[in-house]
Amino acid sequence: MQRKRRTVKPVKLEILHTGTVIVDEALPYHRTTDRALAWTHLARGRSHLVEVPVSCYLVEAPGGLVLIDTGWHTDNRTWPGQVRNLRHQYLVNRARLPEGQAIHEQLEARGLRPRDIDLVLLSHLHCDHADGLRLVRDAPRIMVAATELRAAEKDRARYLPHEWAGVDLQTFGWNTRLGPVQRAWDVFGDGAVLMVSVPGHAWGLCATILRGGEAGDSSPGEDSLLGEDPRDVVILSSDAGYGRPSFEQGLRPSVVVDAALAQRSLDWVRAAAGDPRVRALIANHDPEQRPRVIEF
Repeated sequence: MQRKRRTVKPVKLEILHTGTVIVDEALPYHRTTDRALAWTHLARGRSHLVEVPVSCYLVEAPGGLVLIDTGWHTDNRTWPGQVRNLRHQYLVNRARLPEGQAIHEQLEARGLRPRDIDLVLLSHLHCDHADGLRLVRDAPRIMVAATELRAAEKDRARYLPHEWAGVDLQTFGWNTRLGPVQRAWDVFGDGAVLMVSVPGHAWGLCATILRGGEAGDSSPGEDSLLGEDPRDVVILSSDAGYGRPSFEQGLRPSVVVDAALAQRSLDWVRAAAGDPRVRALIANHDPEQRPRVIEF
């Protein structure tokens, strides 16, 4: 059945690549044939290394200008600086950040300063998402799920708290039911930007649901995972899935706090992406996702 199209202010999404990260190929895609701790790259040759993008997203929504994630800090541009910055995590993931690709540099190239961003949102606080926080500390509001900040305060193996030292990092809770564990935050109260809890890779990991300004011709099916809102959707999966093998083969990440939850979250993302309203499914580290603008 077709619906009459309705149009309000469109949403503009820009995919930014803030450098790359070099990891073992087992880290983004867990296979049962992998030996234990293969993702750490311990005693594995260079042929097992892959280099994938580190993405951030600039979102112009009706409620304001939003930056999702912050990528790498410029400290990583020298070997001594990177070792000091990434500390014990340098052994597992190594950063590459060309000139001009740090988040503040990319904002400046667009005529923006951090204070021009209404809201910075963190999908979670792992180093390749939160390292650039100090570069945008002047933004009016910087927020992460309360669940994630609590986890980061306790777990010094997975998190590097110096990355948000001196940053006014605030937290959000849940105000609507959506996602694999029925927890989400409607950021502006208009359904245009939702942070959806997809735990497993991290306790407070969030995917982002963006709803555009236009309702297309496709109607949601009964019991749709994305609710009844008729607007077109883009899903930013963050690290619930890393790329095509995640979404086509159901391969969860190897780095998890709860493997069953990670699989459940990935399965929800895969199923939600089949909704006819979904215009795009975008993973943070997917090498097939090039920097571009999507307006919908």
